[in-house]
Amino acid sequence: MSKLKQLNLKGHLLTAISYLIPIVCGAGFLIAIGMAFGGTNQPELIQGEFTIWDALATMGAAGLGLLPAVIATGISYSIAGKPGIAPGFIIGLTANAIGAGFIGGILGGYLAGYLAVAILKHVRVPKWAKGLMPTLIIPFLTSIIGGLIMVYIIGIPISGFTLLLTNALESLGSSSLMAFGGIVGILSGVDYGGPINKTVFAFVLTMQAEGINGPITALQLVNTATPIGFGLAYFIAKVFGKNIYTPLETETLKSAVPMGVINIVEGVIPIVMNDIVRCVFATAVGGAAGGAVSMWLGADATVPFGGVLMLPTMTQPWTGAVAILVNVLVTGLTLALIKKNVTEEDIDAKQDIEEDDIDLGDIKIY
Repeated sequence: MSKLKQLNLKGHLLTAISYLIPIVCGAGFLIAIGMAFGGTNQPELIQGEFTIWDALATMGAAGLGLLPAVIATGISYSIAGKPGIAPGFIIGLTANAIGAGFIGGILGGYLAGYLAVAILKHVRVPKWAKGLMPTLIIPFLTSIIGGLIMVYIIGIPISGFTLLLTNALESLGSSSLMAFGGIVGILSGVDYGGPINKTVFAFVLTMQAEGINGPITALQLVNTATPIGFGLAYFIAKVFGKNIYTPLETETLKSAVPMGVINIVEGVIPIVMNDIVRCVFATAVGGAAGGAVSMWLGADATVPFGGVLMLPTMTQPWTGAVAILVNVLVTGLTLALIKKNVTEEDIDAKQDIEEDDIDLGDIKIY
């Protein structure tokens, strides 16, 4: 068990996902904007036969199509450093080519990274060839060994597992879909873009790579709805005669809510840190409701990022809109009900504490 911990498998995966997310965001926005204005993913961009919206959709789709290679490169780099980049990319492309998909990319990244480390440690070369190790010898040996392992050993069971998972999810009934969506909603929401969210993201991105768009749509809609729900809670609380936010938290909402609209959930973290238990509970309840409704209605965005910009990429955009609305309402109502009323005395006391944190009298000049 201790040896397994030393491998830091989860840490390398989360590092790779942190590299992956900007690519997902960029490609996701490209395809979302292109499809929103009638563009389609073209097999080939032939001059004079496509619009700017077709170009955007095609660019975005091309980026998303390379995600197995990107995740493999990120994991391999996290494990082996620069010598792991080339073999990670090549083995990731190999996983894509044989249909092993995102799972194959993840396993290929670990394979490439640890192979590169092993070769670096155990392969001895003459002094004159040491400079070739990171640029030629390690990439070549790792790529050829790892690539053949991917093609002939890893690829077959991974393809079978992916097919089994795809068939199992496609056969779920309405109640099972709601339960699954609720679980995805809870897990994706409770740490506001943290490691739990990223782990679930990797799992549902695997499903999208196999053509199942529902789970990742549920995750992204929950991320979109949560900050908006925090904003709605402000107004619902006022109806109940409560003031649930300090002036500083209210100012934070002015940026957190617009960020949520484009699927950036981290803006609410400063508010959450002041009342973790109640905020996480409201997020979990709202996320469960939103995720369940999203899966039940069949919201199926074809891009894994974009907030409300995801809606035009759905077969029925109203399904995503309804899921967001339910999530926002449940989160806002729950938070408004359970959060404590913030009085003027509480605000003054908090300001006094903040002022005491920096006492100019403690500063000494020598």
